[in-house]
Amino acid sequence: MSSPQIIVIGSFVQDLTFRCAEFPKPGETVIGQFVSGPGGKGSNQAVAAARAGGQVAFIGAVGRDAFGAGARAFQENEGIRWLVAEKPDRPTGAAGILVNGLGQNEIIVSLDANEALAPADIDAHADPLRAATVVVTQLEANLAAEAHALGLARAGGATTILNPAPMRADFDPALLENVNILIPNETEFCALIHLLPQTRATAALGFDEQKLATLSEDLLHKLCREFGLETVIVTLGARGCLVSRPDTYTLIPATPGIQAIDTTGAGDAFVGAFAAALAEFGPGEIERAARFANAGAGLSVTKPGTAPAMPMRAEIEALLSR
Repeated sequence: MSSPQIIVIGSFVQDLTFRCAEFPKPGETVIGQFVSGPGGKGSNQAVAAARAGGQVAFIGAVGRDAFGAGARAFQENEGIRWLVAEKPDRPTGAAGILVNGLGQNEIIVSLDANEALAPADIDAHADPLRAATVVVTQLEANLAAEAHALGLARAGGATTILNPAPMRADFDPALLENVNILIPNETEFCALIHLLPQTRATAALGFDEQKLATLSEDLLHKLCREFGLETVIVTLGARGCLVSRPDTYTLIPATPGIQAIDTTGAGDAFVGAFAAALAEFGPGEIERAARFANAGAGLSVTKPGTAPAMPMRAEIEALLSR
C-alpha cells in the first residue's frame, strides 16, 4: 500500500442508533427502530476522506472485542490503512444515538478504549505522521495523545486540522499551538470563545449561539482572527460555512435543495471531505476545498447513519457540477 497522504487520529465508536418520530420526554417510553453500525468522529472522518478520494490511514484505539474486530474489517474494506492500538483491558467505544422524524439527533458517547490511546501509540507510527500531507484530529480520544500527534505532524511539515468536537471541559488551549486549520461548528465556536484567554472580553458579554446567529460575516471573521490561527472555518449548518483567513474571509453557502433525513455525522463528512480535497488541491486552495466539503456534508444528511452515509467522490463531483 502506498504511503497515506491523510492521517486521521481519533475515535472509533460503535453507533447504537434508535429512530423515533419524536424524542421521548423524561420518564417516557416511545416505540422506534434500531440499527447498529460503525461510527466515532475519527473513524467517520477517515471514511469520509477515503470515499472522497484520499489515501487515508487511521490511528486510534479499540478493545479486544467484537466491536473492535468489526471496526478493523469495516475500515480495511473502505481502503483505510489500519494503525490502531488494541486495548485488552478496555471495551471499544460506543454511542447511544436518538434520531427524530426531523433528522435531528441526541447522542451519548462512552469513549472507553479511545481514552486509553497513548503518546506511545502515536510514536509507533511517527514516520507516516511525519510524511503525511494532511493530519486530522478531534477531541473524542485521549487529548495528550492527540496533542503529541499534532506536534509530530507539524514538525514534519503536514497541514494540521483540528475539529474541536465534542467540546470538553478539559480542553487545553495549548492544543491549538500546532494547528493550522480549526473547524468548529457554532456550538464549539461559542465554547472556544469562553475558553480562550484572548476572547475573554467577548465571552464576558454573554456570547452564545443566539448572538452568533446575529453576527455579520465581517464581525464573525474578526472574532475568528482573535483565535490566533492561520485558518478558521466555522460550519454554520443551513447557512453554509465561513472561511476566515488572515487577510480575507468568504461565506460559502450551503448546498441548495438538500432534504435532510439524518444530520448525524454531517460535521464529520465536512472535515473528511475537506481533508481529501486539501491533500489533492494543495494548501493554497482552502476555499475550493471548503466548497467540496460543503457538498460532501450536504449529501451525507440525505442518508441514514454516520459512516455508511459518507458520500463517494463521484456523488460529490456530480452535485458540484449541478
